[in-house]
Amino acid sequence: MNRLTFLLATAFAFHTFAAETPVETDPRLHSDGQGWKLNQATIKDPKRPRVLLIGDSILSGYMAHAIKKLDGKAYVDAWVNPYNQSEHLNTKILPDVLAKGPYDVIHFNMGLHGWQEGRIKPGTFEPLTKGYVDAIRAKLPNAKLIWASSTPVMLEGDVKTLDPVINGTIIDHNRMAAKVMAECSVPVSDFYALLVDKLDLARGGKDKFHWNGPAYQILGDKCVEEVLKALPASK
Repeated sequence: MNRLTFLLATAFAFHTFAAETPVETDPRLHSDGQGWKLNQATIKDPKRPRVLLIGDSILSGYMAHAIKKLDGKAYVDAWVNPYNQSEHLNTKILPDVLAKGPYDVIHFNMGLHGWQEGRIKPGTFEPLTKGYVDAIRAKLPNAKLIWASSTPVMLEGDVKTLDPVINGTIIDHNRMAAKVMAECSVPVSDFYALLVDKLDLARGGKDKFHWNGPAYQILGDKCVEEVLKALPASK
């Protein structure tokens, strides 16, 4: 494809995409106003690196900050989705999204939608998480991967106290995911550690999961820091 054909093709591309219509039945785990979708950058220079950010509604909070800080250095797509680990995600949904690349760097997270009993069968978290990494590498073998841990969950109405049940599961899932990433040589962007001692930045009230602007700036800065380390020097 020559440069003119490439630019014409991207000029008429849709700027949002979903492999299938995502569904989240738990009203507490909403998309935080942004919707579940793949937000796609408009490609003007095919030589500039491309980055894919993957996450749940927490990504909605920091993606604009990260995209702004990476402006001029990389084109950034951001896939905000409610999925937890599953074979269907690994074999169907994820590959469809990755086909919108290629991407040079993928900064990914999933965790806040998999703590409910029955969503992830016992004993399957680690192999399914490894399958997720394997699916990315099968589709984009040259992409640099970065995993972000899931953020803390507070008690309803008390931003200074962690939910002992839900947050306990988040800690356990973060631990298992970190083990998989170590085995797969994927560096970690530890979002949980960044916010666990900053609970005063949580949204509060009935919202157990989301954060205020300063917290999202912290996450966005960390995301950008890790992505910049992984970007190719030139392309």
